[in-house]
Amino acid sequence: MSQLDTRVPAVLLRIDRNPFHHGTLGAVRSLGRAGIDVHLVAEVTGSPVGRSRFVRRLHPPPPPGATPRDIATALLQVAARIDRPAVLIPMDDAGAVAVSRLRAELAPAYLLPQQPPALPERVADKGELAGLCAAADVPHPVTVVPDSAAQAASAAWRFGLPVVAKWSRPWLLPSGSGLRSTVVVRSPQEARELYLRSEEAGSPLLLQEFLAPGTDRDWFFHGYADRSGTLRGGGSGRKLCAWPRGAGLTAIGEWAPNPTVRTLAERLTAQLGYRGILDLDFRRCGTTGRYHLLDFNPRPGAQFRLFTDTAGLDVVRAQHLDLTHRPLPGGRGRPGRTFVVETYAPLTALRGATPHGRELAWYADDDTAPGRAMWGLWTAHVTRRLLGRLRRIGAAGATGVLPRVVRQGPPPPPSLTGLPPHVPCAADPADDEKASSR
Repeated sequence: MSQLDTRVPAVLLRIDRNPFHHGTLGAVRSLGRAGIDVHLVAEVTGSPVGRSRFVRRLHPPPPPGATPRDIATALLQVAARIDRPAVLIPMDDAGAVAVSRLRAELAPAYLLPQQPPALPERVADKGELAGLCAAADVPHPVTVVPDSAAQAASAAWRFGLPVVAKWSRPWLLPSGSGLRSTVVVRSPQEARELYLRSEEAGSPLLLQEFLAPGTDRDWFFHGYADRSGTLRGGGSGRKLCAWPRGAGLTAIGEWAPNPTVRTLAERLTAQLGYRGILDLDFRRCGTTGRYHLLDFNPRPGAQFRLFTDTAGLDVVRAQHLDLTHRPLPGGRGRPGRTFVVETYAPLTALRGATPHGRELAWYADDDTAPGRAMWGLWTAHVTRRLLGRLRRIGAAGATGVLPRVVRQGPPPPPSLTGLPPHVPCAADPADDEKASSR
């Protein structure tokens, strides 16, 4: 018999139209295997997720650029079709922020964690997070918010290049703009040019100390903060391989106990009174050895299934059990277990199971259709990207246009941003990366 209350369905919400988000598939499978009716509110055109046999019903997502009213309407229409209370789990930051704003409207139809309504939005905001970490004594990279293009250039110089540039609210970035949530800036001019696109980005630009990647430096923590604030259903893990290299999403992750990372996660969630699912990204500074929190994602991380204990508990099952007032089983952790995204680490996926257990992002013996579809879709996606790149190279060669070379000039005037003194970490300028994971 299922430990979960199978009378209560689950509704998974994804506003971001990423067809290759394996975390959504992981949540569909986890809850579906437990006998829960899974309703998916997401755009699944061209996505393998919609082919899972564990999806009870697909529902259209809010339209692109949806207002809070649009999102509330879409979710209440789903609730009316289901006609019974359901556990609502946002699968991306945009969804988590929207649900937190709409809690009062949605609460009659959905089971939701009890917490301050603005908290998911505050932790997802990269600018707010720096202040929250300072208040909780959790290390965070030194961060500045420039208020002019000149200050952006000056701050980049004073930090010591390279420097990390982030948009405060990345879920507001318009699709098709070419703007990335996080980039590594290598000159004051690049910082200046990014700042000039702030209005287009929809949120302020942040400049942040660059913490160099390296062996055993990238860590993450997943968990579910239950009604008492206790973190359940997760643990600490390290990235063995990332895509893009040195940052980006976890291509290969390993469950690895880290008391320091867990202590920092517990301290921050307790200080905030946070309740619900969380995904934290840390990087250890090679100079000081301190673990710095890079991101706080108020939703399941894409590799959350890595932390499936001996009782089958993970963060989405923990939320369903807690909100339906069911006891959470006391399973044991499985350190050494690995999670592999086949499309980014195909050779590792082909090597077979590991002694401590392994889970693949797309393929599963009891749900084969998404894995088969993924390979076809991914091959077509990569082929289109390569052909597009070749066409651009060919066009540049035909016109004789050479790449523009930007030379670094003299230092800009002293910054007006009030950067505090800090201990810099050694950086490797050859690593073109973003300092966060998705």
